[in-house]
Amino acid sequence: MKTKNRSADASPTPRRTVSKESSTDSGGEATLRLQLVLAQAGIASRRRAAEMIRAGRVRVNAKVIREPGHPVVLGRDQVNFDNQPLPNPGRRRTLLMNKPIGLLCSADGAQGKTVCDLIASVPGRLVPVGRLDRDSGGLLLLSNDGALIAHLTHPRYGHRKIYRVEVAGPCNAATLARLREPMEIDGYTLRPVQVTLLRKQGGHTWLRFVLHEGRNRQIRKMCAQVGLNIISLVRIAIDNLQLPEDLAPGQWRELSAQEIKALLNQGPHDPEGEPTLS
Repeated sequence: MKTKNRSADASPTPRRTVSKESSTDSGGEATLRLQLVLAQAGIASRRRAAEMIRAGRVRVNAKVIREPGHPVVLGRDQVNFDNQPLPNPGRRRTLLMNKPIGLLCSADGAQGKTVCDLIASVPGRLVPVGRLDRDSGGLLLLSNDGALIAHLTHPRYGHRKIYRVEVAGPCNAATLARLREPMEIDGYTLRPVQVTLLRKQGGHTWLRFVLHEGRNRQIRKMCAQVGLNIISLVRIAIDNLQLPEDLAPGQWRELSAQEIKALLNQGPHDPEGEPTLS
């Protein structure tokens, strides 16, 4: 294990989620959004990269592209910025961070302090893989490995994400049953979520949520529908990669080659093959 850094801190089609960062082309290859490709290469933040793309400064396979979400197949498509090939981002690296509450999951600090401020000493430009909102904490990956980012953010792989959630409000058997049923959020029908009661104490309840899709603020919206107020929300695992107990908020370590391989070995997720949730 690496030495820990001690820095301080839709269309309602059912059973399908759309990633904002990755997708699949007509040949079935995983792709990344063009603005994320520029961000990974260290050109600019994703927000600034989108502005540069709209200004016509980026070409993909010799054609000017003005859509920030244009899909790029890494290793196949040639991307140029200001008529120059993108710089090599350097050694591929992926960090596991215990995200502190109060920081943004962004490489753009225009709206406040971000998780990237905690890794300012790390060479190269790493970007958050997926999102945890400002009020949530726990396991967050940051990487410049395009293949890994595409794999982790593509919905077809359905990477399992586990959260420990503390709530206030009445939480009985009927409440749990509602949380486990398909719920409609923002016009979209969610797949059933595995929810487990961990313990109760002093009017608060601790729950374990297991998700294979990640809609925007999904757990918060689910709890709001059943009258639960979230006190804390912490992601504790992605697949078999767990948040280390000795990694304090704001600390991070590098993933090993074995851990990265295990994440990449996660095959396409078959929701129909999931066991019945109880």
